[in-house]
Amino acid sequence: MNTLSYKTVSANKNTVNKEWIVVDAEGEILGRLSSQIAKVIRGKHKPTYTPHVDCGDNVIVINADKIKLTGNKLGQKQYVSYTGYPGGQRFISPKELLAKHPTRVIEKAVRGMLPKTRLGRALYRNLFVYAGPEHPHAAQNPKTVKF
Repeated sequence: MNTLSYKTVSANKNTVNKEWIVVDAEGEILGRLSSQIAKVIRGKHKPTYTPHVDCGDNVIVINADKIKLTGNKLGQKQYVSYTGYPGGQRFISPKELLAKHPTRVIEKAVRGMLPKTRLGRALYRNLFVYAGPEHPHAAQNPKTVKF
């Protein structure tokens, strides 16, 4: 048997084939959509997945302001931030965050599902979230995907 025929192929940044994908978030549930987006950004849906390489696709999310949260999460869930000053811990609910910055709800959910490393920060740059139905990435010829 030819032993060269079954070598494990490890992807690197030169051999990775990155695509552009558009996802419509209208009427979708936040957690379920975010986990699918994180999987695509990471590249786990590809047979050439390599854990230490950015081999995922670029994802464009449109209609982020029309995302849904199940149960009472819209009012009860809290995002925590800290200003760096004593007594500077701040809380904001998804309802308030959707009113101020509609894209950040999806960005926070996806970012929490990516690795907390240098690679995770690089992967996060492959996510583009827009509140409305338009996006400026038409030149990349993205294909629409329904999860």
